[in-house]
Amino acid sequence: MTAESNVPEVLRDVESRLAPTWSPLPDKPEETLELTARALWFAAAGDPRSVARCREARLPALDAAGLDRLRALVERRASGTPLAHITERQSFLGLEMIASPDALIPRRETELLARTALERMQAFVGSRESAVAIDVCTGSGNVALALAAHDPRVTVFASDISEPALKLAEVNAAHLGLVGRVHFAASDLFAGLESSGLHGKADVVTCNPPYIPAPKLGHMPSAIIGYEPRLAFDGGSFGLKVITRLFADAPRFLRPGASLCFEVGAGTGDSLADRVRKNPAYVEVTPVTDDAGVVRVIAATVA
Repeated sequence: MTAESNVPEVLRDVESRLAPTWSPLPDKPEETLELTARALWFAAAGDPRSVARCREARLPALDAAGLDRLRALVERRASGTPLAHITERQSFLGLEMIASPDALIPRRETELLARTALERMQAFVGSRESAVAIDVCTGSGNVALALAAHDPRVTVFASDISEPALKLAEVNAAHLGLVGRVHFAASDLFAGLESSGLHGKADVVTCNPPYIPAPKLGHMPSAIIGYEPRLAFDGGSFGLKVITRLFADAPRFLRPGASLCFEVGAGTGDSLADRVRKNPAYVEVTPVTDDAGVVRVIAATVA
C-alpha cells in the first residue's frame, strides 16, 4: 500500500494482502473478501461499521496516518483475528451491534431464531398492548435486543452466566437506545429469574445455547475457538448439558400456549425435537429449517 489517496488501487492492495490467508466461513457468509477490505477501511477512517453497512457506502479518503492504521488492521485480520473484533461492529437482524471477545459474535444463522421467536410471539400476543420475553444465554444480547427493537410492546428479561458478556449486552442496549426495554441478570439459565415474578408470564422464551460437544471443540476453526469464549460453545460431553435443562425448565416461565424457541446444531435438530416431544409439558414441537433445509431452530409450545 502507498500513502496516496487512490482508493481503488489501495483497496486492491488490501484485498491482495488478505487473499492468501482469507477463506469464507460458513457461519459468516456476508464477510466476502471485498466487504472485509471495505470494513477495515472504514475502521481505519474512524467510522467502524459492520460489513452490512459497508456494501454501498462511499469510502472516505485516508491520509498517511489513516493508511498506517489500515495496514495495522489488515495485518490483524490476516493473522486470524475475527473481523468483528477489529471493527467492533456486527449486524444482526438489521441492528448495528457492538462486538468484542467477551461474547459470541452474532451470526446470521441465529437470525432464524430471532425471526421465529418474533413470529411466534406476535401471533400469540395478537392485539395485546404488551408482551414479555425471556432470553437465556443472551451473550451480546443480540436476540433479546432484536425482540425489543422489532416489537415496541415487548419487555425482555435476559440472562447469562458470563459477567463480561452481560456487560457487553448492556453496552449494546445503550448503543441501540433500548435501555429500560431489556433487563439483564447474571444467571445460570433461569436460576437468577426465580424470584422475578416471571413464572407463567413469558409469551416466548428464547435461547442460543452452547451446543457443540466438548470432544469436537478442538476441531473447530481456529478463527472461532481461538478468539471467541469457549463458554459460548461448550455443550458438554454430548452437546446437551444446557439444552436438556433449558427445555425442562422453560415451561414454568411460559404462559399457556406460549413457545420456547432455541437454536440447535446442524444435523441434531430432528433428534432434539424428538427429545422435547417426550416432555408432556409441550403440546407442539416444530423443527424450523434454514434456507438450505437444515433444522436450526426448535419451536415448542406449552399446554
